[in-house]
Amino acid sequence: MGRWICCLCSRVADPLMLLLVLALGCNPSTAATASPSVPHVKPSYSFGRTFLGLDKCNACIGTSICKKFFKEEIRFDTWLSSHLKLPPSSLLSYSGNYTDDAKSWRLVDITRLTSKYQHDRADKRICTSLLKSKTCSLERALRRTQRFQKWLRAKRLTPDLVQGLSSPMLRCPSQRLLDRIVRRYAEVPDAGSIYMDHLTDRDKLRLLYTLAVNSHPILLQIFPDVEGWPFPRYLGSCGRLVVSASTRPLRDFFGAAPEVAADLALQLLAVLRSMATNDLNYFFYFTHVDAGTFGVFSNGHLFIRDASTLGIIDKEEGSQLIDGQQEYKDIFSCLSVDCPAAFVSCDSIREKHSLVMVCQDLLPKLLTGKFLAPVQERIDAFLQRCARGLGDDRGANEAMAELAEILKPLRSCDSRFAYRYPDCRYSDKY
Repeated sequence: MGRWICCLCSRVADPLMLLLVLALGCNPSTAATASPSVPHVKPSYSFGRTFLGLDKCNACIGTSICKKFFKEEIRFDTWLSSHLKLPPSSLLSYSGNYTDDAKSWRLVDITRLTSKYQHDRADKRICTSLLKSKTCSLERALRRTQRFQKWLRAKRLTPDLVQGLSSPMLRCPSQRLLDRIVRRYAEVPDAGSIYMDHLTDRDKLRLLYTLAVNSHPILLQIFPDVEGWPFPRYLGSCGRLVVSASTRPLRDFFGAAPEVAADLALQLLAVLRSMATNDLNYFFYFTHVDAGTFGVFSNGHLFIRDASTLGIIDKEEGSQLIDGQQEYKDIFSCLSVDCPAAFVSCDSIREKHSLVMVCQDLLPKLLTGKFLAPVQERIDAFLQRCARGLGDDRGANEAMAELAEILKPLRSCDSRFAYRYPDCRYSDKY
């Protein structure tokens, strides 16, 4: 080949062309290795269906935000510009960045409904209990269940279709609440209807699976932040991952300055009040609280970070599921944790229930040892009474008002509290 090109060189009349041909071809070693140039192609990152949980669909949450992942418009904090490194799949949550225009980015939380270990345990339980094998098609197995067959035939989501599910949100369901779930389910095009005609078989399985494992994303969808509810914004799901607006857990603020601690405690009381008294007449209560239940946005605003332990009682309609029906159990009752113990009766929940839990587990860590003696003594005395149950003569609203009056003079009005600054300079509300 090199000899043929060099022969051609001797016949080229144009000196410039001769130099070009000589440079490219007359050296036999160069001619043997030369190849046409190819345009630079940006590497395409592959997540793998397993990491996202897409290999488990439709026993998953949804696919509404998958395109954002594949277009790199959602990035994990461990991704570098020149090298992709997915975080460990064993983590329960990840910090990430989200964009709509590839220019401005905002922080998001990317979370699993439960740990990968618990997911794997539940998947194995489905296969062994339903199909008597170690591995199987999860979707095919769940489709055969009596509960899902009832879902397929149903035109409307009714209390008997969710009986026995472990989610606190569904322990005392009303028809009004279930209609709201169907009407606002964000993983399908918005039909605005209480009937399930717009849900495909696949959509019904995803909704049932989500409600069975962890109702957190459903609560974010049906009570959105844009309507004033104290939850982070739901951005979408992909496989078994949920993407929502980012918040720092309250535990990060246990060592905060006194004025910051006072501000967060007052916000916490305001959230509890709104959960008990709101325009829609729903009463929200916690079945468990810890340092990760609440979170704080970058502007200082406190929200409910983890809604998975929230129960709901409809003060307008009441529960339409009698206690005996709650004891019903099937494979969907045990997808996130071991089968739960007997449910707490809906009638046994009191308005001070959540306040007492917060007084026991959160407020002491936020407020203890922060203030001068006279004020600190009043706070400590209140928290001790509250943690013991307040007594039968004290209501939740009166107790919260007492603590709020102690805390209000302790907070400041400056730019650290962007969610209320500079409004706090001109309004008695703050």
